[in-house]
Amino acid sequence: MSPSATVTVPATTANIGPGFDCLGAALTLYNRFEFAPIEASGFKISVTGLEANRVATGTKNLAYRAFLALFEKIGQSAPAIHLKIELGVPLARGLGSSSTAIVGGLVGANLLAGSPLDLQALGTLATELEGHPDNVVPALLGGCRLAVADAGLPWQTCELPWHESIVPIVAIPHFELSTAAARRVLPRTYSRAEAIYNMAHLGLLLRGLATGNGEWLQRGLRDRIHQPYRKSLIPDYDAVHTAALKAGAWGLVISGAGPTLLALTAAELADQVQTAMLEAWSQQSFKVTTHRLSLDSRGAVGQTR
Repeated sequence: MSPSATVTVPATTANIGPGFDCLGAALTLYNRFEFAPIEASGFKISVTGLEANRVATGTKNLAYRAFLALFEKIGQSAPAIHLKIELGVPLARGLGSSSTAIVGGLVGANLLAGSPLDLQALGTLATELEGHPDNVVPALLGGCRLAVADAGLPWQTCELPWHESIVPIVAIPHFELSTAAARRVLPRTYSRAEAIYNMAHLGLLLRGLATGNGEWLQRGLRDRIHQPYRKSLIPDYDAVHTAALKAGAWGLVISGAGPTLLALTAAELADQVQTAMLEAWSQQSFKVTTHRLSLDSRGAVGQTR
């Protein structure tokens, strides 16, 4: 039998305030994908963990589609496999679950094929499948990443420093918010003043992330492009925002397209910020899960056996 491959992929948070569609970071929540060869033709998919019953186990499974895409890219036939998925990243919550599937499928296929594609080629293919790189690139490479697009040129990405004193806290409400729905509430055009505002605040945010300067983070996390419009889709957003800041967070933003909310805070205040975010949503009918996380620096980790 051929070797099997196992790939662990981190969750991601994208946008991060003014970094709309260009800034993302990997976080210490994970999905795990195992690709085991089978003697019969075709494939089998089994899923365990969070919301496992909601994941497609047929040809529409995103990890399996990415798996096939890599073999098509290199001009080889895909082997018959049993794909075992262990979910730790919630679905459709703004934490990059689809990106973990794409990256997991590509890295698993690449390992079984003998690693014909390097990380840059994998990132390019992942971006083509996802449509944008702000989630797939940190899922693949880890860390905090900035992505830049120019017409006629490939995406350019670079790693950004994230100061060790900055603790990310996520509050995950148990309802879904699709990226498509979150994009529909955005205006088609923005004023020059709004564009300048976001450019200035993104620059300040990047310096705050690099240095841990709380004052820069407080100001830098402000945004006028997507959050003022999307927060209306998240019940009690303002209450959670106020509670997090009152507890000592430098700021609170929507993670990806939402509805997960991300707070950045100092380590000594992390527990009280986490509690404040949870309590602010305590009167809602839906459940809420909170996590004190860290920046994942490794990205997708795969191995064969």
